Amino acid sequence: MPRTANPCTYLPRRLQIVASLTAFVLVCIFFLGSSGSGDSDSYFNNVPYGPQIQQGAHQVVDRLPKLPKELPHVNAPHWLNPFHGPAHKPLEQANSSSGEARWYTDFKWRNPFSSDTTLDEERAVLPPLAKRAPVYTYFESTGKDEKSKTSEQQLLQLWRRAWWAQGFRPVVLGKPEAMNNPLFRAVQGSELEPEMEKEMMRWLAWGNMGTGVLSNWLAVPMAAHDDNMLAFLRRADYPSLTRYEGLENGLFVGNREDINKALKEAIASPAIKRVKSMAEAVAAETFTVDPEHSAIALYSTSTITTKYSLIGQKLDKPSTAGDGLAMLPALINSHLHMTWQNIFSSGIAVLKPLPQHTTTLIEPAIDIARNLSQCPDTPIPASCPPNRPRCKPCVSSQMLITVPPVFRNTSTLFTIATVPHPYTFTSLLHSRLEMNVKFIRRQTDRDSWVLAATKELLGTGLSSFSRLPALKDIIASEYSSARTLWLVAEMPPSRESELDLEGLDWHFGFTLPRSPMPDGKSETPVPGPERRPPPPKSEFGEGPPLSEQELSHERSLLEQAKMVLRRTGSRKAKTSAKTAKALSFMREVIEAWSLADTECWKFVRAWEARRRVERRGWEGEEERFQGKGMFGRWIDQVT
Repeated sequence: MPRTANPCTYLPRRLQIVASLTAFVLVCIFFLGSSGSGDSDSYFNNVPYGPQIQQGAHQVVDRLPKLPKELPHVNAPHWLNPFHGPAHKPLEQANSSSGEARWYTDFKWRNPFSSDTTLDEERAVLPPLAKRAPVYTYFESTGKDEKSKTSEQQLLQLWRRAWWAQGFRPVVLGKPEAMNNPLFRAVQGSELEPEMEKEMMRWLAWGNMGTGVLSNWLAVPMAAHDDNMLAFLRRADYPSLTRYEGLENGLFVGNREDINKALKEAIASPAIKRVKSMAEAVAAETFTVDPEHSAIALYSTSTITTKYSLIGQKLDKPSTAGDGLAMLPALINSHLHMTWQNIFSSGIAVLKPLPQHTTTLIEPAIDIARNLSQCPDTPIPASCPPNRPRCKPCVSSQMLITVPPVFRNTSTLFTIATVPHPYTFTSLLHSRLEMNVKFIRRQTDRDSWVLAATKELLGTGLSSFSRLPALKDIIASEYSSARTLWLVAEMPPSRESELDLEGLDWHFGFTLPRSPMPDGKSETPVPGPERRPPPPKSEFGEGPPLSEQELSHERSLLEQAKMVLRRTGSRKAKTSAKTAKALSFMREVIEAWSLADTECWKFVRAWEARRRVERRGWEGEEERFQGKGMFGRWIDQVT
């Protein structure tokens, strides 16, 4: 049948419908447009009350807001207007770079792409740093033997590390802070009991610093990061001066006004010369007593004597007190490690998307997982922390390590993820380093890592760009950051670097084992501290195990990919101009092809770098107060 002369038949059916509707709307506007208030329609004269209805309609129309003749300026994102003028990049913020990693702090960090905010392809947008609530402890070094002094310094470092990992800012105070309090003169010269004199100095130092938490240096947090008590302490909003039932004088919280008010009340009390604690020197209503303290473990003298008699017996004798004190850091560290293992009862998951050619990529993560699942060194293997009497000791079970190909959002599962640069990932998946634009576009998939890692969590219907906000939330939100560890594949922690290992200690809040036996054997009847779990068994999709030759080839590809990224990312790299230009071009091509993978890699790199910068900045501030003064200031070199 010959085609008709109707031009609309040359269009697809959908366009025919759109064209017809458009023509109908234009005809209606042209012939049935609005009329002025002075016009009259003859038909309204034949309708009852017609003129009144017409007049009322015109009054309503005339009162409607007029359409503007010129569109006003709209504060819309710059990418909505392709013809917008150039805009300046946001200014560099303080402490916003480390090595090649650069970041910008903004509340729009969940946007898929950081460059929309920073106008810079190299800066990642990170969430604002949470303000850490201060937690104070008072310490005076006594004239003991060197062994005891070393043990005390280890305990102080352990205390600082445990509180820092839970989101606090630990500060060690001494006599200089107490002497700066205006109330110090009122206490000076008073004939107090030795215990009360030390207690008053402790409170004077706390009152000088202000609002916060006052902790004994043998009181450490042992609970999940989202524990209700720890969440309350982190908010740093304390409505009243509070002590905790069962913790003796181990923990107090309050604001500056309430602290100094309690100090004045104690100084004015006639009972101050015969009591031994602040709770006895002031009225009962001065303190709010909270019976809930399950998140804090206090290793007081009475607790050690009752629960850990092996150490208590040594501390009771002056000749062995140094030996007993030397056993305490290992005991507390083992309890911190064991508490962490009990919290993550489902085990450790080492993320391995597209696992056929990424065995070498996750080796550092596997090493960390095996150290975390190992039983820590302890003088009392089957003991439990004071606040968790029904714990599950490490000697009675072994922590499970799995290698899933997808991320799983399980509260009792700790995940270690290694994020590779798209160049590294493409090299490993296709077993080649020499690539060109034709190969990238025709033989590689876009954003393979992001799509594979979030396939179970977000399904298969979302684009890779739509997955980035959820993935960033998994990495950097307060809830998920305590349940995950994200590593950059090209810069993982090295087992030979003590600085890298200490960084992991501060992240977890306890010292990880350093030198386990490589064969995982133990000669003791029960799993001893030297026993190390075997490498984990992978889940579905792993395929046949790789031979030594294949693993060696993977390691070679990984090292060469790292070298290429160093050459193209560092200005100091010694590379010929022609080679550097070719490598940089290929890197830019791969980054443009896998935008979501690149954004995730840059986000994780900046996130880990800022975490290190934050801790080092705090250590630099506290370093000024180490070993200063003549009144027993504690000495501890932070590395």
